[in-house]
Amino acid sequence: MTMILFFALAAIAVGGAVSLILQKEPIHSALSLIVVMIALAGLYLLLGAEFVSAVQVIVYAGAIMVLFVFVIMLLNAGEEERTNFSRMATYIGLPLAVIFAAGLVYWAARAAQNVPDAAAAASFTRPLAMMLFSDYVFPFELSSILILIAILGAVVLTRRESGQE
Repeated sequence: MTMILFFALAAIAVGGAVSLILQKEPIHSALSLIVVMIALAGLYLLLGAEFVSAVQVIVYAGAIMVLFVFVIMLLNAGEEERTNFSRMATYIGLPLAVIFAAGLVYWAARAAQNVPDAAAAASFTRPLAMMLFSDYVFPFELSSILILIAILGAVVLTRRESGQE
């Protein structure tokens, strides 16, 4: 069952990444990126890294993607324009993607020989959480305040641009 769930989440992540690249509307690309982030959180959960999975959902799929959506709305980005440079990038990008994929397969096969124990990684979650919420609680809360200020700034700039004072 775990293997089936792994391949399903991996397929969702790869499908979302392909959708991210192929979308013409920036907001659709941002939504595809959210799908990728949620699928990655599921994969982390399968590995026994509950803390990393929660952080993936809260920080990346939540806060960072809200900022991306605000920036897209603020810039009023429309549909992507195709240029001659885009066609040239297709011809250069495809061979580079094949070379990258071959390198990725090589390094994955090489890393598969030295797979660490998943139980050892899972035992690290509790001490990390305790350290984050005791010793490093001030930087943690400061980063959440900075994200809140960025969201408020995006809202203020958007309201000012549309003439709603």
